[in-house]
Amino acid sequence: MNALPIDPALAWESLPALFDGLGVTVFLTVLPLLIGLALAFPICFARMSPRRALALPAEIFVVFFRGAPLLILLYLVYYGLGQIEALRNGPFWIVFGSPFGCAIVALSLNHAAYMVEVLRGSLLAVPHGIVEASEALGITRRNIFLWVRMPLALRYGLKAYQNEVVSFVKGTAIVSVVTITDLMAVANSIFEQTYDPFTPILCAAAFYWAFVNLIRVGFTFWGRWLGRHTAEDAPVALPGRQGLGGLAGRVKVTP
Repeated sequence: MNALPIDPALAWESLPALFDGLGVTVFLTVLPLLIGLALAFPICFARMSPRRALALPAEIFVVFFRGAPLLILLYLVYYGLGQIEALRNGPFWIVFGSPFGCAIVALSLNHAAYMVEVLRGSLLAVPHGIVEASEALGITRRNIFLWVRMPLALRYGLKAYQNEVVSFVKGTAIVSVVTITDLMAVANSIFEQTYDPFTPILCAAAFYWAFVNLIRVGFTFWGRWLGRHTAEDAPVALPGRQGLGGLAGRVKVTP
């Protein structure tokens, strides 16, 4: 009798199917992240606009898509939009007529709603004095946004963005309910065939863990690259009497 909670032979045999499921999970992570981020920028600008006609629809979008559970959004897109006859007969049915298209739409809208608030908070965190100083130097608003506000906002919001991406990766596991064979669906299929509740689920958990931590490592290196100038600008300690003939003792500090 196997004393381990998993069956090594079954785990080895399941690896090809699990890798295929992981590929689907990666695809359903990367594409909605890119689409959601692209949607988040114009919605964020509308959300921050002083014009109520622009800010109100953007606020409603954020409140709805952040407040509604992702599973409900997926059901609404997959089952609900298919009941609209004009959509079934229109050109967009090539997207909404497939489980992949519906999953990408639902995931992208959900991610966009969260990213709007991440971008908004990051832009608002940029000190207003830096923007005023840039304007005083005669820099155009466009260049201030591109070369002053956005680089600083990116550094301020990197941790929040990392948390959102990690949560998003885990949330993609629900797409199996609309017949998409992702990593979680493969694990469930193996469980239904073998009645082993531990081996496929623990293997899938290991794949998710590796994927999430790979993302975390990537964000760590990205954060170090964004903050590389802070290490370069750090004060350098002068050598003591044991180095360079006591240079530190000859440096005069004036108040």
